[in-house]
Amino acid sequence: MPILAGVFHGNPATMAAIGIFSGYCGTLMTPMAANFNIVPTALLELPDKNAVIKTQVPTALTQLIVNVFLLNWLMFI
Repeated sequence: MPILAGVFHGNPATMAAIGIFSGYCGTLMTPMAANFNIVPTALLELPDKNAVIKTQVPTALTQLIVNVFLLNWLMFI
């Protein structure tokens, strides 16, 4: 972030906001997501304990790709 803001004069507020949202996309696809998805898996009585995470992967990847383009476009406005 210091290089993007200092050298390339990117907007730090945009980088922080979209960066946090991109981190959330990664959280949806990692084992950390299991901590958030234990309850839905148990309530739905799913046989696969990772079914909720597998369902979230396409959405998370789409969000991440959109965030990359938004960051590239909005950071230097």
